This record gives sequence, structure tokens and C-alpha cells, in this order.
Amino acid sequence: MRSTPNPRTIPRTPRFRRRPLAAASAAAVVAALVALPAGVARAASPDIVISQVYGGGGNSGAPYANDFVELYNRGTAPVSVTGWTVQYASAGGSSWSRTTLSGTIAPGHYFLVQEAAGAGTGSALPTADATGTIAMSATSGKVALVTNGTALTCGSGCATQPGVKDFVGYGSSATSAEGSPTGNLSNTTAALRAGGGTTDTDNNAADFALTAPTPRNSSSTGGGGTGGTRIHDIQGAARTSPLAGSAVSAVPGVVTAVGPNGFWYQDPQPDNDPGTSEGVYVYTAGAPTVAVGDSVTVSATVTQYRPGGTGGTTNLSITELTAPTVTVVAHNAPLPAATLVGPGGRIPPSAVISGVTSGDVETAGNYQPATDGLDFWESLEGMRVEIDNAAVVGPTNKYGELPVVPQGSTTRTNRGGILLQAADGNPERVVLGKALAPTPTANVGDTLTGATVGVLDYAFGNFTLQVTATPAVTSGATAPEVTTAPTAGQLAAATFNVENLAPSDPQSKFDGLAAGIVTNLRSPDLVALEEIQDNSGATDDGTVSATQTLAKLTAAITAAGGPAYSYRAIDPVDGQDGGQPGGNIRQVLLFRTDRGLSFTDRPGAGSTTADSVANAGGTPQLAYSPGRIDPTDAAFASSRKPLAGEFRWNGKPVFVIANHFNSKGGDQPLFGRYQQPAHPSESQRHDQATLVKDFTDQILAVDPNASVIVLGDLNDFEFSQTADILTAGGSLTDLPRTLPLPERYTYVYEGNSQVLDHILISRSLAATAYSYDIVHINSEFSSQLSDHDPQVVRIPLP
Repeated sequence: MRSTPNPRTIPRTPRFRRRPLAAASAAAVVAALVALPAGVARAASPDIVISQVYGGGGNSGAPYANDFVELYNRGTAPVSVTGWTVQYASAGGSSWSRTTLSGTIAPGHYFLVQEAAGAGTGSALPTADATGTIAMSATSGKVALVTNGTALTCGSGCATQPGVKDFVGYGSSATSAEGSPTGNLSNTTAALRAGGGTTDTDNNAADFALTAPTPRNSSSTGGGGTGGTRIHDIQGAARTSPLAGSAVSAVPGVVTAVGPNGFWYQDPQPDNDPGTSEGVYVYTAGAPTVAVGDSVTVSATVTQYRPGGTGGTTNLSITELTAPTVTVVAHNAPLPAATLVGPGGRIPPSAVISGVTSGDVETAGNYQPATDGLDFWESLEGMRVEIDNAAVVGPTNKYGELPVVPQGSTTRTNRGGILLQAADGNPERVVLGKALAPTPTANVGDTLTGATVGVLDYAFGNFTLQVTATPAVTSGATAPEVTTAPTAGQLAAATFNVENLAPSDPQSKFDGLAAGIVTNLRSPDLVALEEIQDNSGATDDGTVSATQTLAKLTAAITAAGGPAYSYRAIDPVDGQDGGQPGGNIRQVLLFRTDRGLSFTDRPGAGSTTADSVANAGGTPQLAYSPGRIDPTDAAFASSRKPLAGEFRWNGKPVFVIANHFNSKGGDQPLFGRYQQPAHPSESQRHDQATLVKDFTDQILAVDPNASVIVLGDLNDFEFSQTADILTAGGSLTDLPRTLPLPERYTYVYEGNSQVLDHILISRSLAATAYSYDIVHINSEFSSQLSDHDPQVVRIPLP
């Protein structure tokens, strides 16, 4: 069992104040657009365009006192507008009012034309660059930018009239538009051109979004620039907000997801920088009063919130808006389009999680979303994200978390997972979360058919896509494996972590484990078991004997049609071997004697007795069988002590060492605050491996051709230093290293298929025509009896 930070061993208390979230509000109703016949095609303006239209100024509930038209220079050179006019006509009219302009618009800058004030109240506009007296309709009308002072006389087809530089028909009743008109505006909504003014496809319906008015004048830079703080200004091109600790006012956006303590919202007018997120979470500390599809403005304090409290210091922090004042300016606004991740959209980095080599990424700089997975997902924090036909690379766990990758990801396993490697932590992985909608039950190899859409969050050391609708699952038909039965001349040795097995577990667990041993492993001669708990299980009452646990398991094996198994073990000192408190887990040598295997008993070893190797006339011999290797050494403090046993196979000695090395508790997460992640737990495993290697070397020093099998849950990878220590000098061969890459995994953690369990064999055994198999029956499935897969080696011995 892999301990902390594995979520199986961490109580799933809310990681931050916004958990748990209820299901999101119903999807917003998108206002219908009435398509009118398009006029003659005209070329998009290379420079000056109408970037915003607002006609509700001064009306009831209006945020601003005046109507306005905003222009933007999307070109690369200054443009003089002296003598040009902004003209307005009613939706069906042909009589045009004019406001004359003067001055120059710099590239990437706006130009604000203030028009008439309504009868009500509202805030003053920013300082206008031109002023007129046109009273515009709040809902529907026509606006033209004309390069001369002559009034138009058209009622339709106006966009193609001589002198018309740009044209906007707004509202469903507008009789002229580029392409189709926008939807109806209101006292609280304006039509804003996408891309901060940069987008121009000559289709008003496609180019403009209906959202809160955001007037910008010539002091404002474009492509979504300033003229009022936007969400991308808050998020910034960085891992933390450049405005953290600051107050922001009237930041516009559309609500995309709602929970009991806050909501996500996103700017429908993004800038041109994919490194700046357009979405953010608003913490309301109670039930929000907004709904999905509400166009809102938010005034709040920008905060970096680190989920996990005092125990989450290695987590990244999340940008939030706190203590908010939220103003709903319109309902049923179209949701900003979800950003597609994967083929056809943004492609996540495939190998590098972070290019930061040392320290806290939040202070390190060198933000690289194009090359670093951590920064790639950070650039989407709070935004709507879509993954099409997502590949399931880890089973749905009991917390509803489901790891997926986009199609096209590399280094996949033969059964559809994605392989963890020394230089590849698989940054394309993202975990689906159920905070807004249930996640489906799925197994490795399944596909989530169609679009999986949600808002991107961060939880428990991982970027998490909180789905807003439950994805559909297409089964990959992944099935539990069955290995080959050993022949009469083969010794079959297996290892199996049975995950805290105790008498209090349901009989179904014992029956399922028995079926795995009998049916899937084909009743091997020897099984090294890890995580056998004492007779009282996790009850911390001083019990250390595991006789009841083992009696239930061996009885279940017999009931499943298996042979009669015997066992050998040494009870630990109460509370000294780590694992679940009170459980007193230990390794056990389970074996059958009807095929030529027998156990050589040399009793006398207690919990703290160190085993040793003697030379009996050129034949190695254990002082104690079973015995424990260096049980009082500091390397095994609060950790399981290796269990050594001497067997005979058809009269020849075979030495077996069952292991369960120190867990990965305390290691830093792959997508964490500190890069490169520290792994403090591995130091103890290195010491443990050194002692086990020394013990096997003592056996092989007596007889270099001795049959030695070292196996168990080493809690480390086949490419780790732990494995290097055990294989140093070539006296032991680590069998997972001999497999092709797509077959190297015994465990799936957060979507990463990886090796934690090993079988190593001595040189003489490695020289035989052995057969080795990792038997996948647990790790890839949402229904598990253990989180580890067993493995077996069949060794031909005379």
C-alpha cells in the first residue's frame, strides 16, 4: 500500500472552503439570433472597427449614465479619424444621426464616443475622446463608422454603402448588419467585439458577445487591454496573481458554474495571450445569488488561497476573489466557449511538468505554459475546458476522481493507461472531479465519448476538471488477466499486497482474494503476502497475532478450489511496523507443499531477532527460518521488517525474502508548489535496500549459484535508486525492468501506471528460461480488492 500522499490514506475533508460543491445551476438559455439576409460581402477592416455598442445609458438599472460607441485600432499603424462620423439609425429606420470625430487612434488603442444621457442615473463614463448627443435604443439599432461627414440614407444593405468603414446591427429587429445582427441588448448589456476588439469576420452575431458594458478610451490598450480590470489582468501571465492583495472593481464576466460557497465566472472577451486565464473563482462564503449564464461584474479582493490548510503547504495556491460585491447586469448570456485541450485545440506538454529546477514555483518566475505542464494547466485555471473523447488512464476512485488524458498522448500501456517514467511524469494528465456533477464509473482503457466539459480547478496536488455534466463512457472491455499455470518442473513464486487484510473485512474480500490466487495466479507454489493485519485489525488493543486473518484466507482459498496452503510469519512488536494504526501489518510466506516445495523450519527467532547466514559445508543456511533481517536497525524504524525463509524445491534450497519497504508518505506531489519535488521517504528505502542486498550477498558469498528470490512491495519504481541498490553488481535481476515499457506497472496512482511491486531473482535463476508475468486484476478497475496487482515468476528448476 502506498501511503500519504496517496488519497486512499488521507481523510477526504474539504480541501478548501468551497467544498463540497452542489450540482451547478441549469445551463444558461442562449438568446436566439434572428438571421437576416447578408449584404454583399465586404473586406474586414484592417484597422479601425466598432468594438463596443451600448444604448442603455441612464435607463433604469443602467451602470452608466450615457450611451456610447467604442472604436478600436486593430492595425499596426496610427489612423487619423478627423472628419469621420459615427452614425446611428433605429432598427428599422433610414434616418441617420451623426457625431463628428477628430484625432488619431494609435494601434492597439480604443476611442470612446460618448452619446446622449438617459433620464435615470448611472456612473460617468471614462473621459470621452469624442462627444455627441445621439439617443440610442437600449435594445436594437444600427451603428455605422463612416469615413466622411455625409449622412447615410439606407434602411438595409447599409454595411456596403460607400464610405462605411465598419457596421454593427444590434438586436433582432435590426434591418441591416454585417452578416446577422447581434442579440437584443438591454439597459445593462452592451455588444462587445471578441478578442478585445481584434476579431472581425464581418458577422456581427459571431463577432460580438452580449455582456456588461466596459467603456474604454484612448488611454486603454487593446486586445482585451485595460480600461477597467479584466479577469486576465487578475490572473496574469504568472503562477500567482500580480494583483494579489489588491482590491478590484467592476470586473466583468459570465457565470459558468455555481456551488454553495461561490461561483466561477469567465470573461467572454479574452485577450490574445493564451498564458493568461480568463476565468476565476469567486468565494462568497455562502450560497451565491447568481445563476449560470448571468452576466455580472464583481468588486472584490484578489487572494491566493492554498487548499489543504496547514497540511497543504506543498499544494499550489489558487487565485480567488474574496469579500465580493456582485452585480448581475443580465441573465441568459451565452457562456464563453470552452477551451479545447487535445487534438484540434491546445496541446499540453507531454513530458515536462515544470522547468523550475529548485524551490517554490510561485516565486521562481520562468512561467512557460507552452512547454511546462504545470504552467499549461495554470493558464487555464478557472476557465471552461473541453476534452474530446478523453482516454481514461486511472479508475474512478471512491472520491469520484477520474484521471484522463487527451487522445494522442504518448507512452501508453498495452491496456490503455499511461506510463510513469523517470523523465516523464505525464503532464497531460488531468483529474475529473465531481464537485459540480457526478463523474462516471470507469476503468483504465475506457473512453469518455464526446466532449467532457468543466471548469479547471486544483485539488489534492492535482489540476482537477470539475465536470459540469456527467460524461458518457464507452467501455474499453479491459478485463482481469489470468496467468499461465506452472508446469511440473517450474517453481511458481508470486507476491501480492492484499491491502490491510483483517478478520473484520467482509467475507467477499477474502473470497475475492482467494479467487485471485487460485484463478488468476493459478495457485502458485509460493505467495509473499504484504499487509496482513492482526486479529483485531485496526483496533489498537495490543493484539499482534494474525492467526485468524490467515485462517480465513487459507480457508477461502480451499473453498475456491485451491490447494491447502501453509504459512510462516513472525509477529511484529505492537505499533512498530507502520501502516494503519493498530493493524500491525506484516509479510507472510504462504506456500503449498503438494508440488515439491517444502519449508525448512529453524525456529527460535522473535520479533527483534536478527537472522544471519551460515556456511554449512559450502551450502548457505539461514540461522532462523523464518527470520527477520536486522529488525532493530534504524532503517526499519516504523516500517515492515523483511521476512526471510529457507525452502527446498525437490530437495534443493531456495532462499526467499519477502519485503514491504517504507511508504512514500511525505513526498511532494508532481504538480506541487515545490519543483523538482522532494522525495524524503526514499532515503529510508535506500537504507532498507542496502541491508537486504547485504543479506543476499551473504548467501551468494557462500554459493554464487544459490537460488535467491527477493520480492514484495518495495514502494519504489523500477528506475529508482532503491532498485539500483538491489541490483548493483548484477547478483540480482529486477524482473519488472526486463519487460517492455507498455507492460511495466503494478499500480495506478493518479492516472500514472507505475511499478511499486517487484520480484528479483539471483543470477543462477535469471539464467534459466523463466517466465514472468504481472497479472492485472486490481489497479485498473474501479472495483478493487487491493490497489496493487500481483505478479508471478515461473522458474524451471530440476
